[in-house]
Amino acid sequence: MKHDSREHILITQGIPLGLTVVIFAFFTLLLYFQIIILNRFTSVDIKMGVRFSDILVGMTIYLKTSVDFAIFIGNLMAQFPGWKNRVAIEIGTAAGNALGTMIILTIWNFFRDVEWLLAIMIFIAGLVLLRLAEDGLEHARAGDKKLPFWFTRIVEVLEKALYRVNRFTRFFLRFIIPNLSMKAENKNLTLMGLFTFSFTIPFILGLDDFAGYVPLFNVVNVFGFAIGVFAGHMLLNLFLFLSPTKTINMVKNPIISLLGSIAFVALAIWGFWEVYKILLVH
Repeated sequence: MKHDSREHILITQGIPLGLTVVIFAFFTLLLYFQIIILNRFTSVDIKMGVRFSDILVGMTIYLKTSVDFAIFIGNLMAQFPGWKNRVAIEIGTAAGNALGTMIILTIWNFFRDVEWLLAIMIFIAGLVLLRLAEDGLEHARAGDKKLPFWFTRIVEVLEKALYRVNRFTRFFLRFIIPNLSMKAENKNLTLMGLFTFSFTIPFILGLDDFAGYVPLFNVVNVFGFAIGVFAGHMLLNLFLFLSPTKTINMVKNPIISLLGSIAFVALAIWGFWEVYKILLVH
């Protein structure tokens, strides 16, 4: 009986957890070869060196923007229990996030040599960041009754300011940041159908999130930063598998949400300043 119990745990927990690490290693290797290929087509190479600080920045920022991922994956895990479904969800979400990231990296690699195209990309990235900052305040506001007045006041003022700014770009950004459903309507999906659904939404979210980080690419090593994003997704998957409820509550923490929104606003302003320097100073 003990042997059967250990075998059951190995299959239902060990395989999905181990697979998460294997998937991270696979997409990191794929990213490495992608950059080697990209470096053949541009005059300035993407640096292949990996610094721990860049990985840490990528992982931290990813985990801050992972609220949508956590809710989405957590809902799918609740809708489709079982280790086989878990594997399909795990591979699909990781592939979606990774490929979305790699596509934005490819676009940035070619646009950075054309200053006005790079300026457009950074400007759109700034608008995306402002929208992400507003969305993040929803979770900060969710803890109003438990947090002091000064905290809720800061959230209220920042939310109103962001709403006034974002209302001018809301129509345009809805094509970039769509209103995504966080649950599958079809509860009888096959493993391939579950994989496809798991891939689609993280792919779009991966495009949006990584695009917003473009202003950082002049400061961080892009290769290390992208590895950090992949590592952040791996950790999120591991934590969600061990405790979905606690993980979702952690990423929705009001204080973390507020600090993250402030960081996004600062990064957006920095991006707009970079656009000004590209178009007017240079």
